[in-house]
Amino acid sequence: MTKADADLLQGTLDVLILKTLALEPMHGYGVSLRIQQISKDVLRVQQGSLYPALYRLEQQGMITYEWGTSENGRKAKFYRLTKAGLKKLETETASWERLSAAVTRILQTA
Repeated sequence: MTKADADLLQGTLDVLILKTLALEPMHGYGVSLRIQQISKDVLRVQQGSLYPALYRLEQQGMITYEWGTSENGRKAKFYRLTKAGLKKLETETASWERLSAAVTRILQTA
């Protein structure tokens, strides 16, 4: 995998996490499950990718967390979007839609 590929994947994971947290605050494992569920099992986020991404987004001020209790009674960080995270999500969503439309046009060219 090239560095460009890694950057694209990292950026894509970040926007998926931001979108998931825009729906409601949740703990890390819940974020992973929601992405898997919404993508109909096409996307599976491994813990080795998820938690560094959550930490990175927290350090960038895109998300914050509060301690709470998960469904199974364990102490967990519940992440939520910040105003900066919402703005980043809006910007990244617009960029993704432009890129996706451009790729679709190219693939549909006869």
